[in-house]
Amino acid sequence: MAENRKTIQIKSDALGDVQVSDDVVAIIAGLAATEVEGVSSMAGNITNEIVSKLGMKNLSKGIQVELIEGEVKVDVAINIAFGYSIPEVSEKVQEKVSTTVENMTGLKVAVVNVKIASVDTQNQ
Repeated sequence: MAENRKTIQIKSDALGDVQVSDDVVAIIAGLAATEVEGVSSMAGNITNEIVSKLGMKNLSKGIQVELIEGEVKVDVAINIAFGYSIPEVSEKVQEKVSTTVENMTGLKVAVVNVKIASVDTQNQ
């Protein structure tokens, strides 16, 4: 078991506790980000096609998740496809990641920071 792995409490009631690993939140965020048109891949050049070969863990590359005062902060590093508007794609990534993480985990997303790591010119 990885020493750096942290868990985030989702709920606690009479039936017991529900926790998810921060890696799970990062994978959810990575999947959401790569679904946005204009995102060619996550930083580190991990694309949906090779995720199936390398495993889901690789989709968390370029994602950092931090729990601050009961809310989640997500940092996403993406590679953008050439010809797309950086502000528009970044805003869509922020909306998609926030909505997806909140819907799947019930956690409140405080902020989604987007870093453009590179511009993909291969499909130009």
